Amino acid sequence: MHLPVMPPVAPMLAKSVPDLPAGPPALSYEPKWDGFRSICFRDGDEVELGSRNERPLTRYFPEVVDAVREALPPRCVVDGEIVVAGERGLDFDALQLRLHPAASRVRLLAERTPAAFIAFDLLALGDDDYTSRPFAERRAALVAAVPAGRGVHVTPATTDAAVARRWFDEFEGAGLDGVVAKPLAGTYQPNKRVMFKVKHQRTADCVVAGYRLHKSGADAIGSLMLGLYRDDDTLASVGVIGAFPMARRRELFDELQPLVTKFDDHPWNWGAQQGARTTPRSAGSRWNAGKDLSFVPLRPERVVEVRYEHMEGERFRHMAQFNRWRPDRDPRSCTYDQLEQPVTFKLDDILPGLG
Repeated sequence: MHLPVMPPVAPMLAKSVPDLPAGPPALSYEPKWDGFRSICFRDGDEVELGSRNERPLTRYFPEVVDAVREALPPRCVVDGEIVVAGERGLDFDALQLRLHPAASRVRLLAERTPAAFIAFDLLALGDDDYTSRPFAERRAALVAAVPAGRGVHVTPATTDAAVARRWFDEFEGAGLDGVVAKPLAGTYQPNKRVMFKVKHQRTADCVVAGYRLHKSGADAIGSLMLGLYRDDDTLASVGVIGAFPMARRRELFDELQPLVTKFDDHPWNWGAQQGARTTPRSAGSRWNAGKDLSFVPLRPERVVEVRYEHMEGERFRHMAQFNRWRPDRDPRSCTYDQLEQPVTFKLDDILPGLG
């Protein structure tokens, strides 16, 4: 592979801002796709899909490699996102499952849950390095070089802040994260936070139903396990919070000891539900088979308000953040009804042929 920009390349990053910027400088706005960031390198039949941590994703997405060979120019470097489109929008869970070590499983999943590549920046074309050129020029060259096709798409973009605000409100219903703003005059700067991103932030009152110990020892909290009640009064596991100073982790450990209970009396007695031995351990991690998922069960009596971005099924898509304790809340009032429901939006209305 001989390209003007060679792998590995750390992708250009975005800094979080509380509200959509309107400039100056002049900006271009794009939907924020919820997938795996990937820089695609193509030199003839050679294709490499790099990741944000600069490790190749190529072997996991053979159908994306095939689509790149059909749709992208013969020699190019393109920044983008690998996504999986499901029936209700982007499906990040299905995308995570694509990272499987077995080649036979990779081939099967490529057929069952095919991924697509969303292109949003151009780093090189032919013998030309585009990284020092302004984004407006890179965007125009990208649109001209990549025709609309199955498996590879160019992301929508606008310079109208009002349109971007509408995208922010509407596109979440299709599983998108928010909106990214890029300076039109900006160059491509690997591993630098020179773009801006606005993501959805909401709060929810959750039941604290258990904890995991901190890796440093047995007298500090590593993370608190959160629950919400379903309509049938069962308690769903929705995620965790864990960003506490070490002193607070030790205080929480002492505070929570009176709530420690047995698994026989706990709604998350997953081991017994699966016919396994009843130990403080969940069914295991589908991402890491060796990861210890043991936890200490608590009586579901304490309520915490957390900040979250959006839901993926019944769970928080990303780790939630601690906001405040809510001693005034009845744990049974912590239901899914409190959550804001985004308007349903079809992926095909954002990028025809994706959904």
